Amino acid sequence: MGASALMWALLLAAALGAGWTAAPAPAVDLYVDPDGQAPRYVRQLERAGRDGEAAIMRRIADQPAAIWFTDASSGFADRARTVVTRANSAGKLPVLALYFIPKRDCRGYSAGGARTARAYRNWVSSLAHALRGRRALVILEPDAVPDAVRGCLDKAATATRLALLAYAVDKLRAEPGVAVYLDAGHPGWHPAAQIAPALRTAGATRARGFSLNVANFQTTNANLRYGEELSRLLAGKHFVVDTSRNGAGPAPQGRWCNPPGRRLGQAPTLRTGNSLTDGYLWIKRPGESDGACGKGAPPAGQWYPAYARSLTGS
Repeated sequence: MGASALMWALLLAAALGAGWTAAPAPAVDLYVDPDGQAPRYVRQLERAGRDGEAAIMRRIADQPAAIWFTDASSGFADRARTVVTRANSAGKLPVLALYFIPKRDCRGYSAGGARTARAYRNWVSSLAHALRGRRALVILEPDAVPDAVRGCLDKAATATRLALLAYAVDKLRAEPGVAVYLDAGHPGWHPAAQIAPALRTAGATRARGFSLNVANFQTTNANLRYGEELSRLLAGKHFVVDTSRNGAGPAPQGRWCNPPGRRLGQAPTLRTGNSLTDGYLWIKRPGESDGACGKGAPPAGQWYPAYARSLTGS
């Protein structure tokens, strides 16, 4: 590690908390998952001799994006351990998105999640154990708090959800190398003053901070303004912004499911130049479908080649 890289590593460690100073040296750059759907698709194109198309898709495949954990299938904790070990061994910081809250997505395209509160707590505990002694940036449950605030759950289920999120925050933050960001939606959804109380109940002030714009298209500037307003209501907490598909801003009429005409946003980085913004990240993996919401669109999370290409502007 060169002198400038070492200096950045030390600054990053200080910014993200004392737990990030433990050996080995703090990860500086974000981790690119070679097993992601975009890299696999590029390799498929190259094997088929479609080098021109592969070069276009590398605009997505070569960028670090979040690795999602969405179920309790056999080996999920081992997978997490393997990912973070590989990343840290390479001096990289992996971004993990945890998405398994009960009644997930309120019967939307990504419906599912753990069947019981106990199952969810066990799932989180297993992942926290898998991350022990390693460094990772964790995005906790996209849309879980905003969905609860919009009233898609009854009073009892809302209370249970916020309690489960608080449990997850505390369980994950107990691991010194893990920085947790509780998802807070985006500036086009809830006013900051409306969602802040629920975020507090869900443990946001004990997390490293909160995440914004996951799988949405709001501009970076709009998210920065919203994040700074929300930070003032959450004891000065820091935040990260999903810039994966916000290069052209939001779609007309607020359409969010594979809207046409969107573009890749700013490349992922931990160097934002903003004292409250810890990173611009690609949390939603570009090219993966939002849901089967139009002609030819596959189910949520599946690779959608035509949409991936449209995001590159090609």
